[in-house]
Amino acid sequence: MASSTDKTNRKCEIERLPSLKDINNTEKGTDHKIGLNFNWYKMRRPHLLYNSCGYREEQFRRLKKEYGFYSYCMLSVGLSFVLGLVIGAAIVGSPATSPNFIQRKLERINSSKVRVPHERLNSLKLTGNSDEQIKKERDGDRFSAVSFVGSDDPRKYKVDVYPKGLTDDMREILKDTKASDHKHSLPEVVNGMVHVPNDNTVLYNNIYWGPAVENSMPQGYGENSAEIWEKYVDQSEVIKMEAGCGRMQNRLITFQDGIQACVRYRQNTDQIQGEIFSFYVARLLNLTNLAPSVVKVVDLKDKLWQNVANNIATAQWNTNRAVVITQYIPSLDSATIPEIFKPSTRHLNKIDIYKMSVTEKNDTKQLLIDKIRAKNIKTKIEVADDFDYVDVKVNKKTIELFVELAQWSDLIVFDYLTANLDRIVNNLFNYQWNINIMDGPAHNLARKMDSGLLLFLDNESGLLHGYRLLKKYNTYHSLMLDNLCVFRKSTVDALKVMHRLPIGKKLSEVFHQKNSAVIRDILPPLPEKNAKILHERLGKVLAQVDKCEQSFGKH
Repeated sequence: MASSTDKTNRKCEIERLPSLKDINNTEKGTDHKIGLNFNWYKMRRPHLLYNSCGYREEQFRRLKKEYGFYSYCMLSVGLSFVLGLVIGAAIVGSPATSPNFIQRKLERINSSKVRVPHERLNSLKLTGNSDEQIKKERDGDRFSAVSFVGSDDPRKYKVDVYPKGLTDDMREILKDTKASDHKHSLPEVVNGMVHVPNDNTVLYNNIYWGPAVENSMPQGYGENSAEIWEKYVDQSEVIKMEAGCGRMQNRLITFQDGIQACVRYRQNTDQIQGEIFSFYVARLLNLTNLAPSVVKVVDLKDKLWQNVANNIATAQWNTNRAVVITQYIPSLDSATIPEIFKPSTRHLNKIDIYKMSVTEKNDTKQLLIDKIRAKNIKTKIEVADDFDYVDVKVNKKTIELFVELAQWSDLIVFDYLTANLDRIVNNLFNYQWNINIMDGPAHNLARKMDSGLLLFLDNESGLLHGYRLLKKYNTYHSLMLDNLCVFRKSTVDALKVMHRLPIGKKLSEVFHQKNSAVIRDILPPLPEKNAKILHERLGKVLAQVDKCEQSFGKH
């Protein structure tokens, strides 16, 4: 054993790199011979010897450890891949993806929905859908009425936000759906008129929206809705009062059955007058774009306010003050100014209606054929102005655009009459400093998601405060009216009736009919001076109608 070890050591000494001592011995001519193996120069690690020395075993152990690590990594990757295949197969074969699986959807009860007492808000509930319900959803069942702004996916709001137990009348005015029998009667045909308006008539008599548009208008809130709301408030009690509805002292109230309303409280009675008399003017014009409103007096002895006396004190309301209670409207989205009324265009007449009808017509295939026939020939479409009606079957998108523009024509007339400062005039005035303001949402204007109805909100500056500032802002009021030449026939007829009447006296009659002596003692009627200004502005709107008839009539 000893001789074998000595032999190995001698071999290692022979096959190792020469030391400095060995080199010196060689130079001195010693007889000691050193045997060198020059194969070590070919190694990546020339400092390691690889024969039978101890370094060889160390190298093998190191390589074995490295290869073992790589083998472990490869094994882990393989196991992960197999596990992924198993999980994927399990998911694909689950009952949730099978044709017979009854889907369940997650419904969100929005926080701004009508708040029923003791009902948990912002909660989620899981409901099962039958095959029939699933098919109905796939067919695109339209918006359900909810109180939410800015939704990109209206189909998720499949919940009735209105409290149970309401009368059919209350549900009708709250939902504002398009009734199946909601048809506007055709206007009387003047003798000698060649064209008789029909269901495809978009425009007739050069300046009036046709039945194709009128019959698609949302029903909104008419006189019947206003009367129902008045009776409802008279018989109701407020059980909850909280911050909301705009200004700091305004409040969102909830009645005993869950119906909500916005209460407008102001120290200045002019703004309360402006809000309620603007509502009366809208009713005389047959506009259905204003939510039902009534005037009430803050009296803690009245059953209406008895339950919220502490909240009234917290809101710093004074008793014996007039407030306006307006129906809270759910399902609202922001509304923007149409392109046709922006500074780059800013006009609406029969030629605009014709161009929009042709551009957006439903027969896309025919448009493609015409384009192929035209090839590279560049032509400019010349629109003759010797027509007095537009009959064309347009697509749904175009009808919705015309319905919106018809409501805007009413809005322009209404805001001019009342000199409302807080809506379009606000955008026009600030346009000189911010050119992008016309691209944003219109101020105090909203759209109902379930019907497309435009809501004319916050009219407190009308008829009083707006009239005091006419010298400064009348240019902006006239800017929109002077470029409008398409009107609703019903609105023009109402304007003519109002202009023939002593409008101040008529508004006073409405005010007395709808309000008690207590309210009339606290809130004065519309001043005579303001009634005269309103009468003058009625005449100016009718003059604009006459100008449009002459400008776009047959020559």
